[in-house]
Amino acid sequence: MKIISYNVNGIRAASTKNFFGWLKATDADMICLQEVKALPVQIPEIIALIEELGYHHYWFSAEKKGYSGVAILSKIKPNHVEYGCGEEWIDKEGRILRADFDTFSLMSVYLPSGSSGDERQVKKYEFMSFFHTYITNLRISIPNLIVSGDYNICHAAIDIHNPKSNAKSSGFLPEEREWMGVFLDSGLIDTFRQFNKDPHHYTWWSYRAGSRAKNLGWRIDYHLATAPMLERLKNVKILPDAIHSDHCPILLELDA
Repeated sequence: MKIISYNVNGIRAASTKNFFGWLKATDADMICLQEVKALPVQIPEIIALIEELGYHHYWFSAEKKGYSGVAILSKIKPNHVEYGCGEEWIDKEGRILRADFDTFSLMSVYLPSGSSGDERQVKKYEFMSFFHTYITNLRISIPNLIVSGDYNICHAAIDIHNPKSNAKSSGFLPEEREWMGVFLDSGLIDTFRQFNKDPHHYTWWSYRAGSRAKNLGWRIDYHLATAPMLERLKNVKILPDAIHSDHCPILLELDA
């Protein structure tokens, strides 16, 4: 089973860059999308392409048009889809969507960025605090869980191209890194690091100064899995050659 997570930075923009040709070639079973920046009613031609590829599709868009939003595409119809998390401001921004299947649940999540200023950084910290508690409680009823998406946090120095110069940058602040460590230690697996301990693997690059061509990036997109899923993990890959966004997709191969 192949599961992809991808911050597409606008599904409409990605679709103009052969996103759907690429998606067809990957033949993924499930896809978690972040930052779709669209309501389904705004993109009927894109919805038609998704259905032609054999996917059931579920969207949780932000109230603000052209902003945020997550989706899950799946060739396997879920037993249940949970839209949002019950926290009003988070749900208004379209940041959490979960699909429940027979043997596990899959979540597409998009954490806020704090890079635009102090106010959004505070909201990011609010989200982080809420989300840790939310996932801890959810794991009681759903022990087999994969939480995929854009966390907007580099966990360790190995996950960023220049840790010294970015030490005070949102996404690599000590408080964020500490939170990620505590979150993982609570019983979650950073699946990429389960298979790959090497540096210079990133999932996001600035559009500035040719950062992507120089591989001056950040690893901020993750497939996190609960501990009971460990034996089902087969491989995880970052796919930097897919260029439809300032992010790239990450692929999780799971024992079905």
